[in-house]
Amino acid sequence: MTHRGSRVLHVGSLSRVEGEGALRLNVHDGTVTDARLEIYEPPRFFEAFLRGRSYTEPPDITARVCGICPVAYQMSACAAIEDACGVTVDPVIRDLRRLLYCGEWIESQVLHIYLLHAPDFLGRASAIELARTHRADVERGLRLKKAGNSLMELIGGRAVHPVNVRLGGFHRVPTRAELRPLAEQLKQALDDAWETVRWVAGFEFPDAEVEADLLALAAPDTYAIEGGTPTVLRADGSTASFPVREFTGHVTETHVEHSTALHSRLDGRLHLTGSLARFAIGGARLSPVALEAAVEAGLGDPREGAVCRNPFRSILVRAVESVYAVAEALRIIDAYEPPSQPYTDVPPVAGVGHGATEAPRGLLYHRYELDADGLVTSALLVPPTAQNQGAIEDDLRRLTQRAIGERDPDDAELTALCERAIRNHDPCISCSTHFLDLTVVRTSSDTPHDISGGCDA
Repeated sequence: MTHRGSRVLHVGSLSRVEGEGALRLNVHDGTVTDARLEIYEPPRFFEAFLRGRSYTEPPDITARVCGICPVAYQMSACAAIEDACGVTVDPVIRDLRRLLYCGEWIESQVLHIYLLHAPDFLGRASAIELARTHRADVERGLRLKKAGNSLMELIGGRAVHPVNVRLGGFHRVPTRAELRPLAEQLKQALDDAWETVRWVAGFEFPDAEVEADLLALAAPDTYAIEGGTPTVLRADGSTASFPVREFTGHVTETHVEHSTALHSRLDGRLHLTGSLARFAIGGARLSPVALEAAVEAGLGDPREGAVCRNPFRSILVRAVESVYAVAEALRIIDAYEPPSQPYTDVPPVAGVGHGATEAPRGLLYHRYELDADGLVTSALLVPPTAQNQGAIEDDLRRLTQRAIGERDPDDAELTALCERAIRNHDPCISCSTHFLDLTVVRTSSDTPHDISGGCDA
């Protein structure tokens, strides 16, 4: 609509992003002066109601933060509390945790690839519309997701908000016989994951580059999932790392007026977590089959320094990570011998613990302070999407500015570009609703610079 000489555009719904939010663009004399990802969903206060709870409860409580990546919250919580209590779990338990995490990586990455992101590349408005023209592809994605869900169900007790996880390990561990049929399902899933790589490699990708620093966990001998050292790859190619316990000394959160979600800076700079960061920082430690998939996907060989900073090509990295997660699950199952007991005892100790794991969307950090009775006196959760919001805004600003400079797109084209740019990063704003209200304000020096706008709920 026209508003005081400005063009204002409202887009009522963006169903392929998880959560409630709004995007506002201010364009003045052809220059994008502001791009704001406005998160207007009310705060959920998880950190507040963790205070006063028993130290055994955060793995179950924080799993409810997200229905897509509950294992990430459980594993980061376990890592932090076990760190506070000075406990190291049995290596077999650690492998089982990694196996459970592989299930979450498979189902989450595949959900994003097939149901949220692929429609953008194939000119379809939704996965339902995509299924009408690419039925076999969507069915392959659903089979893959089912394999991830099966892992979650067997190891975690159920596919959403697993109930079998506890401090020190699990309430119950599977037998080798129980894992055998799952291995057969995963062998089919590995073929499907390979076909996914070949499928998405055929998409056309716009030119773009993330200029933010990249942050991911790095492990010495494996691709980091359930633990590692926070490592930074700067835009100039330099690297740095720091212990998990120093995370908040490097990543600082601040409140911004236009969002109920906190923004983060890494040593004062914009940063991005997630698949692009993991591939850039730890890609050389992918398994041989995943490295082969990366080369076939056109990403290059990370052992030779290949890095991908194009957010549109993040779908390729997610496909490679799906191959990795399936193959890694098969490796763990093949070597599995049940532990003597399903968990390591974790007696309460007064102290502070830190934990970080790699959720599908990026590094997830937890910190807990416990008293001598094992009660939580403070809690801090730093999810990946909150860390990524500043980089997403910067990405949007630069992409829209380039588009306006090259061809001055109309509002419909600009809206489509913004929606794609947001979905590149798979933001998990919340796990309850799917909504975006987009406001574009266009002004010139001859018209008032309107900064009003709102959300159409």
